Amino acid sequence: MTRNQARSLALKASALVAVLFGLLTIISGGKALFGGAEARAAVGNAVPFVLWFNFAAGFAYVLAGAGLFFRQPWAVWLSAIIVVATAAIFAAFGLHIVQDGAYEMRTVGAMTLRTAVWLAITIVAARKIGWR
Repeated sequence: MTRNQARSLALKASALVAVLFGLLTIISGGKALFGGAEARAAVGNAVPFVLWFNFAAGFAYVLAGAGLFFRQPWAVWLSAIIVVATAAIFAAFGLHIVQDGAYEMRTVGAMTLRTAVWLAITIVAARKIGWR
């Protein structure tokens, strides 16, 4: 495998992860937000602003993934915006916790994962496409 093929593979893998992550986020967030009483009960002490942000961000994930697949420079910027916005919501969530707000521990894990995944995707995108 040549170096260019490896670069292309890393970018395509990142794009695929972004799209799949986005679709799963839309589905799970949609169920939690718009599902019946049973679906809402399953999310426990979900923090509404985190839930709404993640649901909306899922659409941006899909868009960014498609842009990365086609090597669009705007997708690098969108990926960076996603990671910054996710980190900001994570910080606000942390403030919610410090103020004794109800929450689910799995949300801490999910936000950690989201932040790490989008940081990695942004780094790959910036290296493979650049900041044009």
